[in-house]
Amino acid sequence: MRPVRGMALVAATLASVSLAACGSKPSDSGSGNSTAPAASDYLACMVTDTGGIDDKSFNASAWKGMEDARTAGKAKDKYVTSTSENDYAPNINALITQKCQLVVTVGGLMGDATKAAAEKNPSQKFAIVDASYDPPLANVFGMTFNTAQGAFMGGYLAAGMSKSGTVATYGGLQIPPVTIYMDGFQEGVEYYNTQKSKSVKVLGWDEATQKGTFAGSFTDQNKGKQIANNFIQQGADVIFPVAGGVGLGTAAAAEATNGKVNLIWVDFDGCENAAQYCKLFLSTVLKNIPAIVTKTVVDAAAGNFKSGAYVGTLQNDGTGLAPYHDLDSKVPAELKTELEQIKSDIISGKITIKSKVQPK
Repeated sequence: MRPVRGMALVAATLASVSLAACGSKPSDSGSGNSTAPAASDYLACMVTDTGGIDDKSFNASAWKGMEDARTAGKAKDKYVTSTSENDYAPNINALITQKCQLVVTVGGLMGDATKAAAEKNPSQKFAIVDASYDPPLANVFGMTFNTAQGAFMGGYLAAGMSKSGTVATYGGLQIPPVTIYMDGFQEGVEYYNTQKSKSVKVLGWDEATQKGTFAGSFTDQNKGKQIANNFIQQGADVIFPVAGGVGLGTAAAAEATNGKVNLIWVDFDGCENAAQYCKLFLSTVLKNIPAIVTKTVVDAAAGNFKSGAYVGTLQNDGTGLAPYHDLDSKVPAELKTELEQIKSDIISGKITIKSKVQPK
């Protein structure tokens, strides 16, 4: 059994520092002279996935969590960017060498490299976003999210707002932290169809066969534009890109339709991290990475690091829908009420989500 269960905007203005690996930008919150560092002297470090710190998605979300801990005076921080999967292990090892007391890795693709480093350095503390281990590792805290729940709501919203009766989704890579969103989205559309006796069609994903459309990247905006234009030609008027920065290309394609196509963003509120496209976003299916990353850093700095795993859900606000922002007046009150009821029904278990990649 593979041990990793899950995968894997704020632009920070930071001073430069050289790293043994690919380069990092640190943010410090003070220094001290005590043998046991005070909270403000605690050094927490992050390794991004290939999307980089400004991916408008999960890397940026994680860095926001790191920054919030620094702003609160609980830790110093720095990050190093991975430009390819070959950078994961060297970047992790570079931060260990630099005496980072907590190393946070971002994305399930970093699961194997994080596990190897944790086993080699049992006294080093790690945390990883979008992955956990079975059995758990004593020095690693895993952060996973049941975003199928939030995406179910997103699918229902998309179906309820579609005028063409066709919506679409696609992913960056075909990995569980991506397909879990796509599963939930499709199930939400199907639930809408059942409740309303409609037949809204989903392009780009088939949960039953686990086949669909993928960009093969989290950064290629041209690919995102190409995929979106293909969906638009097939009649889709709401698109849900689960692909980090690739989705910016999809937003550009939607903007060119002069209001005929809307998006539902992913991970981090699109109106906050891609404000230039806010007028296009019906909502965002949130993955509340910042809050749990902040808590993990603050706890570790206070000497309360715990291994094991966290699962973000609708019930603990680990996922959900962002505000409707510019399109709030366009979303019918009845649809908003139905979405609140769906949230309650998912939490209570009345609605059961089927996705097989939900974290436990």
